[in-house]
Amino acid sequence: MHSLEKMASRDQALQRVRAVGQLLDNAIAIPGTNYRVGLDPLLGLLPGGGDMVGIVVSAYIVLEAARFGVPKSTLIRMVLNILLDSSVGAIPVVGDLFDFAWKSNSRNVALLESHVTNGTLQRKVDRRFIFVLAIVLLLIVLSFAALATLVVGLVWKLIMG
Repeated sequence: MHSLEKMASRDQALQRVRAVGQLLDNAIAIPGTNYRVGLDPLLGLLPGGGDMVGIVVSAYIVLEAARFGVPKSTLIRMVLNILLDSSVGAIPVVGDLFDFAWKSNSRNVALLESHVTNGTLQRKVDRRFIFVLAIVLLLIVLSFAALATLVVGLVWKLIMG
């Protein structure tokens, strides 16, 4: 019975991760095309906090993957996907176009699903590694917050003379 409850809990967590990935990368169909976009590139259009919100929500997928027991190398790859998405996404115009195409959250969900279906999950999760991973994700968010604050301050100075 305990094993069935654990499987049901994992299935629910996987469904949540899929839903978050879908919402962030593929929630909205572009009329007249087969292409879809999500909230992540749209959030990136908001100056300042939009990218940070996207990073925080993207981090949820990585932390759930860590709870599943995805290997460290894959977790690092997932964080690098988010870092690339947020770094290039922070560049005005070019970054916004990149955000529409890169879809790091869908990539990260696919990485998680590949380990779940292949059975390559680790039995014991390294809590210290997850802690370090959470700190890295927090530092990424704080870095973008500092960058956004700096950019807004510079724009404010230009406007106000």
